[in-house]
Amino acid sequence: MNDDEPPHTGRLRTLLRSLAPDLSPWRASRDFRYLWTSGCVTSFGSFLTYVAVPMQIKELTDSSLAVGLIGAVELVPLIVFGLWGGALADALDRRRLVLRSEAALGLLAALLFLNALLPHPLLWPVYLVAALVAACDGLQRPALDSLLPRLVAHQHLSAAFALKSLYRNVASVAGPALAGVVVAFSGVQTAYALDVLTFGVSLLLLIRIKAVPPPTGAERPSVRAVFTGVAYAWSRKDLLGTYAIDVCAMLFAFPVAVFPFLASELDADWALGPMYAASAVGALLVGATSGWTSRIHRHGRLLVAAAVGWGAAMALAGLAGNVWVVLLGLALAGGADEVSGIARSTMWNQSIPDEVRGRMAGVELLSYSVGPQLGQVRAGTMAGLIGVRAAVWTGGVVCVLAVLAVAAALPRLLGYDDRTDPHTAAVRAAHERAERERAERERADQAGQADQQRAERQRAGHEPAERTA
Repeated sequence: MNDDEPPHTGRLRTLLRSLAPDLSPWRASRDFRYLWTSGCVTSFGSFLTYVAVPMQIKELTDSSLAVGLIGAVELVPLIVFGLWGGALADALDRRRLVLRSEAALGLLAALLFLNALLPHPLLWPVYLVAALVAACDGLQRPALDSLLPRLVAHQHLSAAFALKSLYRNVASVAGPALAGVVVAFSGVQTAYALDVLTFGVSLLLLIRIKAVPPPTGAERPSVRAVFTGVAYAWSRKDLLGTYAIDVCAMLFAFPVAVFPFLASELDADWALGPMYAASAVGALLVGATSGWTSRIHRHGRLLVAAAVGWGAAMALAGLAGNVWVVLLGLALAGGADEVSGIARSTMWNQSIPDEVRGRMAGVELLSYSVGPQLGQVRAGTMAGLIGVRAAVWTGGVVCVLAVLAVAAALPRLLGYDDRTDPHTAAVRAAHERAERERAERERADQAGQADQQRAERQRAGHEPAERTA
């Protein structure tokens, strides 16, 4: 610190450094940089299609039911292929699986583009492509999630997830706004075309990541392998707690479906857009100041506290009669959800062995995909029975009670500490052993290349041959 600098200025600078995102994974891993940039590009492209598809269905049918059917056709393929994708991720090269599913998703976006170019676009291909996209996403997501622990050091996993969340949250805020402008001024055809382009860029980045072969003796993909993964999840009560809490939070306190009615009840139709964006803004603020998460060790307690905060913030949003307080509650909920996500992902990636990591990612996909779907049904049903605001605040209160009940029923979740947890220690040791073996192979390859180059120079007469005894 400069001698002329006031003490409080130095303390402020230290505080800001401690809050800034931890960039260690970005600096240390070339492959993580490619993966991160690829995800950033495709996130914005995916939001273009996310907005364009319901807009196109509305233009074709003028039916809210037809728009709502998109969620129905996506749910079953996501569940089935999510579990199967987990088994594939444990048995195949995860990078290759991600590449192939990314290429398939790009082709599906191209089909939407071609259909949109027709003089009279057809409706059924939109539903078919939506179901196939959900299936491909189910195949890709476990491989993508289980790829991360193979690309970054064990101690950088929490920071790596925080950096991934950062671009996702930026995309969640800016993506729908960008998509709305593109669709409004250029039509859904342009949105689909731009999405295809982002997949092309993503593939160019992903292809540069090193191969990630399956662990030695990996179990072949089968229904039995899927059930083996589910059995492992059941045996780990700390992991079971993370899944249960995530489902409780989304089932009881995910009232997105009633936002249009909440805005009308508050005489603030203008606030509908900000309501959708508020939670992403809160998550973005947490992600941008996530440096402190790298110093947390008791992630189970952090998860429970964050889930309680999520429910309490949603209860505040439902009880508030002022639209600005509602937006504040939603932003606080988004921040709490971001903390919860960091805690869950860190526990998963730190403590799950590589040989079942893909299947566990498939189980995780179900826990954070099915919950929001059921949560929207709950919110809509309760709004019809007890009113919109009551449906929101009672859901938040029940969420808090459910999270506390899960924490009491599964004490291993609260007891999780990455400094003492035996599963985490085993995964850390395996990771370090793999890194040592990789470094030894690289040194051996370099030595072999040096010997080959020396022999070639000797044959060319540029270097005298070694004398023999």
